[in-house]
Amino acid sequence: MIDELVRAESAVAACVDAPAWALSERDLIAALDTTHRLQQRLAAAQLAVVRELDGRGTALAQGASSTTVWLRHRLRLDVSAARRLVGLAASLDVAPPGVRDALASGAVSVEQARVVADTAATVTASAGVEVADKAVGVLVGWAAQFDPTLLRRMGTRILDHVAPDLADAAAAAALAAEAARASRDRHVTISEQTGGRLRLSGTLDAEAAALLRAVIDPLSAPAGPDDTRCAGQRRHDALADVCRLALRTGELPENGGDPAQIVVTTDHDGLARQLGAGALDIGLRLTPDAVRRLACDAAILPAVLGGAGQVLDVGRQRRLITGPLRRALVLRDGGCAFPGCDRPPRWCAAHHIRHWADGGPTSLDNAVLLCGHHHRHVHQADWVVRLGDDDHPEFVPPAWLDPEQVPRRNHYHRRA
Repeated sequence: MIDELVRAESAVAACVDAPAWALSERDLIAALDTTHRLQQRLAAAQLAVVRELDGRGTALAQGASSTTVWLRHRLRLDVSAARRLVGLAASLDVAPPGVRDALASGAVSVEQARVVADTAATVTASAGVEVADKAVGVLVGWAAQFDPTLLRRMGTRILDHVAPDLADAAAAAALAAEAARASRDRHVTISEQTGGRLRLSGTLDAEAAALLRAVIDPLSAPAGPDDTRCAGQRRHDALADVCRLALRTGELPENGGDPAQIVVTTDHDGLARQLGAGALDIGLRLTPDAVRRLACDAAILPAVLGGAGQVLDVGRQRRLITGPLRRALVLRDGGCAFPGCDRPPRWCAAHHIRHWADGGPTSLDNAVLLCGHHHRHVHQADWVVRLGDDDHPEFVPPAWLDPEQVPRRNHYHRRA
């Protein structure tokens, strides 16, 4: 398999270097169709590899919390793309062979294969394998004419074509399956951008969507004839208002041992002079104006942690890493410090590098932030945690994973 892939890679490389401008319009269209077909066939091979890696538990063995997280780090994908890859690999593994064959032949695209696999699973549950095989044949034929959205819509009534006597009963089952898919696919992704901004993306199920609209719609209405904000800006401001309202209730659960709150680190003198910039505990920088606005509700900490009243090294007197020490740890690590993990600080626990029970002090230079999965992994596996020359954590992998045992670091939380 590796030899064939290497030959295919060489052939593709030769095509990349070929001058497309020299082709006629007819040949360009033929090249487009062929590259698309090859892309789907290669996707079929990749999905088979992903499914095998997932089944073997390779990701967990190498320290990742899931195959999705491992693929994101390994292939440099965003988490949504990695999740879709794992999900489709699992779907094709249990789908009728006709789905895999259609993708491998280039007859359907990856997204069309997802639709056919989902529909086949629904039909199998309601009408059996034989009817599902017929449904796959019909859907693959339709795929030559219809895009994934139309194909899914038509698939909801596929039994009208392959088993009319079962169609009504199966319609209810299809509705339940759609609800299950909506629950499975629900997610919200928060991606950090430059300048302290965040990008929100995701998919809400019907219930969460109704709740969001019920809250956002009245808050995002124009404030009056002089309101110059566009609809997107009004929704942005409405979401911020909802978050402020939630914080003011005082009913949010604790995060990382601290109350739900915004923590702004700034210089006290600069704040008093209305000149000081600041930083959130997740590492985002704030302008002096933003610091002053948040000062009413946020916990304001001195910039030089370790000053009067903010002892960082509490030695052997305390075991738990909380308060000022935890905040200093958040400012240093930015989140789970294990290589390849993007879990934020509030999902993390503070881990003693040298265990407290073994005489390790509760101090900044003996602590590291780890999410729940990697906290357990470090305790159970042979990874060595230490601070590098710059006093930032690094992880030495076990010899079976890397015979050279080159130290690794997390780059997802690197400060700009």
